[in-house]
This record gives sequence, C-alpha cells and structure tokens, in this order.
Amino acid sequence: MKNTNRLIWFNGEILPVDEAKINVLSPTSQFGINVFEGVRCYWNEEKEQLYIFKFNEHIKRLLNSVKLLSLECSYSEEELKEYFLETVKANDYREDITVRQTIFLDGQGSWSSTGPTSMFIAPIPKRRAFDFDKIGLNCSVSSWERIEDNAISPRIKVGANYLNSRMAQLEAVRNGYDTTILKNRQGKISEAPGSCLFIVRDNILITPSVTSSILESITRDLVIKLAREELGLKVIERDVDRTELYIADEAFLCGTAMEVVPVKMIDGYKINNCEGDITQAIRKLYFSIARNEFYNYKEWVTPVY
Repeated sequence: MKNTNRLIWFNGEILPVDEAKINVLSPTSQFGINVFEGVRCYWNEEKEQLYIFKFNEHIKRLLNSVKLLSLECSYSEEELKEYFLETVKANDYREDITVRQTIFLDGQGSWSSTGPTSMFIAPIPKRRAFDFDKIGLNCSVSSWERIEDNAISPRIKVGANYLNSRMAQLEAVRNGYDTTILKNRQGKISEAPGSCLFIVRDNILITPSVTSSILESITRDLVIKLAREELGLKVIERDVDRTELYIADEAFLCGTAMEVVPVKMIDGYKINNCEGDITQAIRKLYFSIARNEFYNYKEWVTPVY
C-alpha cells in the first residue's frame, strides 16, 4: 500500500489518510497543542506476526500527557488500545511500522482551551532512523538549551515541545553533524532531539537522570533494565558533564524512533569504541526482544494478528 493511500483511524472512523481533515483554526494547527505517542511495531518473518513493542507503557504515557496538559479526553486505556489494533489490522501490514497516536485540541478555541479534543491513529512503514552503512553518528553539543520543567515540561510529549528539538537539530545539520546533544539549564548534559543518551566509562553505563530535562523515555528504561539484568552491568543515573562525552569509551542514543544507534564522534572528539561491545549487546537484545525472538520479556510485546 502506498503511504498516501494508507488507512488511518480518525474520530471513530477508519478512512484513507487524504480524507482526514482538521480545521486550520484549531488550536492544534495554530499552537501545536497535541499529545502523541510514536509506537514501533516489529515484524517476525518466521512467526508471521507483527508485534507492538511496549504497548502498555506508550498508552500510559499518552494518558499522562493528556493529564499534564489538562486536555479533555473521553477515551479509556482499553479503547485507546482497541482503536490502535483496529487501525493496524485494517492496513494488514507485514513489515516494520511506526504508529502515531495523537490526541489534539480541536475546534476553534484558543491556546488556553481544554476541549474539544479529537484523535487520529496513523501507521506507516518505518525502517531504521539512520543508514547503518555509515556506522555511528557524528554529533555536536548544541548551543540551544533543553526545555525544563519550570518552563514547558519535557515530561509532556506534546507537539509544541519539539520546536526545541527542531532548533537544535537544524543547527547541527547546518554545521555538518548528523544530530546534536543538548544541555539543560544547569549546564549538564540532557538528551538529543527525540532520543536519550548513554555513555560507557570503565564498563559502567551512565545516563542523565529523569530530572535532567529529559523525556521519561520508555526505551531508556528498558535499556537500563537490560543492562542490569541481562548484561550484569552497573548503571548510574546522574548529572553528566560535557567533557565526559569526549572521553567516553562508548556512547549511543536510544528512543522509539532512534532505537539504539552508536555515536562515533562528539564535537570532533572521536569516541574510543564506536559501537563497542556494550552498545552492540544492547542493540542486539533490543531487536531480539522487539521481534519476540528472546525467551524473556514476553510482556513487552503484543501480537497484532
């Protein structure tokens, strides 16, 4: 199916994407007032099954975002899951996909309105975020500061928040980098646009804490769990200084869209082991579990068909 002809769920109907319309004067159109989740689904060829990865966690975070943004929402957790499954099945995908589930402020109200809200669920075939023929990302440390909880919370997965990531990413690309890493108000390392950061030093996995102006990342949580339970690694969540990045043994970015991608260089400083043993092990575990090929963590995957 061509992407332009795919079916989406829109306010109770499954219809071609071109038939889904919103009012140009709606607060979501004018101010970016929408909360969303991008959910990965992975195809297992041997089992002929498509698996939703970390479904429960994504739906829970979506509802948390609705609450924090004070949006009216009549959908229950069960309904959000039901409509998601209906939409993916309607498209009959047999490949890796991403599904965007968005609850947005509709009508013709203002930036302070709480309703009415509408929802769409839009699946699309999705491969890797970066071409792995070019192993490792060339990153900068951004001149832009990451948004923080007392201004506009990064804990809320709201469309408007991504303007912060946009500014940082565009600056990085203009300067010849693949992506960038932002610092927080305190000058400590925060996260990359749309992904979290891990570094390895002396076989210890280190990542900024959830109070370092980062999204409460589902992928970050699972990486910490896998590192501790499957790899027996010590994991520390703490403030990270900029110069620590330059002397890291390994570094990688992770997130639903990013998955797990190694970093090869930051601000011209070469990472000692691009895609080192720990990064490779975590990446291998990630995809094995996501495709339901691993004996453990069956609760992390939900079959579609």
